[in-house]
Amino acid sequence: MNRLTVEQFREAAKMPLIVVLDDVRSMHNVGSVLRTADAFRVEQVLLCGITGTPPHAEIHKTALGAEDSVSWRYCPSALQAVNELKAEGVTVFSVEQAEGSTSLPSFQAERGGRYAVVLGNEVKGVHQEVVDASNACLEIPQFGTKHSMNVSVTAGIVIYHFARCLLL
Repeated sequence: MNRLTVEQFREAAKMPLIVVLDDVRSMHNVGSVLRTADAFRVEQVLLCGITGTPPHAEIHKTALGAEDSVSWRYCPSALQAVNELKAEGVTVFSVEQAEGSTSLPSFQAERGGRYAVVLGNEVKGVHQEVVDASNACLEIPQFGTKHSMNVSVTAGIVIYHFARCLLL
């Protein structure tokens, strides 16, 4: 299956995308995001606020070791993370339903850019102050009765979209 070892993964080129988790409560969601980040060689995952961090049995249950391969770090707040990323020249998008948001399918990431996406709390979404600090918002079109998706599902959709633009 041509799988990389953890050491090979750490040395491999990464997709220029950073995933920021803003107060994600479920350890299973954290693990799932880390596992998806591994699958697409995401540059880094920032675990912010009340978001759990490895080592943790519930994170490991869904990450299946991705917590050891993916570069991650803890930040006290997503707002702090966003401000640091923007100061480094990273374009930051909150993934949120907001006035003026860009539909994900119509967004085209450009090769050579560095990007971050902020994914929010399972109940309240991305904090408004973080949305306001972001460069823009991306929104996943939805056609059912619900107006939200699980944060790990959202992460998978958004990360895959960036991979299509930047890697494939």
